[in-house]
Amino acid sequence: MSTEKLTGQQIADLDLGGWANLVGGLQTRIRTGDFATGLQVLNAIGAAAEEMNHHPDLDLRYSRIDVRLSSHDAGGITDRDVALARRIEEIATAAGATLDRTGLSLVELGLDSPDGRAIAPFWAAVLDVEHLSGEGWDDVADKNGVHPLIWFQSSGSEETRQRWHPDVWVEADQVQSRILAAVAAGGRLVSDERAPRFWVLADAEGNRVCLCTWQGRD
Repeated sequence: MSTEKLTGQQIADLDLGGWANLVGGLQTRIRTGDFATGLQVLNAIGAAAEEMNHHPDLDLRYSRIDVRLSSHDAGGITDRDVALARRIEEIATAAGATLDRTGLSLVELGLDSPDGRAIAPFWAAVLDVEHLSGEGWDDVADKNGVHPLIWFQSSGSEETRQRWHPDVWVEADQVQSRILAAVAAGGRLVSDERAPRFWVLADAEGNRVCLCTWQGRD
């Protein structure tokens, strides 16, 4: 089984149904209906993961299980994730549960700053997470996956300006419904110049958010 990272288009061509491709990982929500079924499905997934020696992130709630698959050694999604995703779907179906990617999002926080590198250690300290940096980039990342990633976007220092903006990652087929709902709720589409990588929207007060997808990033 190949450990090479798959492209977004390769993943889309596999037609994984209930799975969403969000920031280098496959995600789904298993609708179990009750806690007992959820525990049954969770245990079966755990056994399959041990057998395949590939382990997902699992979040069990009363009527659902959120699942995320990623090959961290490859920095994205590989055939191992696809194989386990298909096995998880078989387990869920056998238990009478369903996979649902509708409404799934992964949120990152962008902080616009003239000097992100200077302030990144502060945010790492107050959140008790790691400051990661490289050539031209800085991230504040929680290795436990609890807090959203914070990244820093170079900006001017003029006032008044928005400093924080969320990046909301969604599956490509979810974008237009999100935009329509946001506009109906009083917002506006600011720019689709970089679509399908991302769309910029704003609320009635001008606070901005980006809706992001895997498309155009391979």
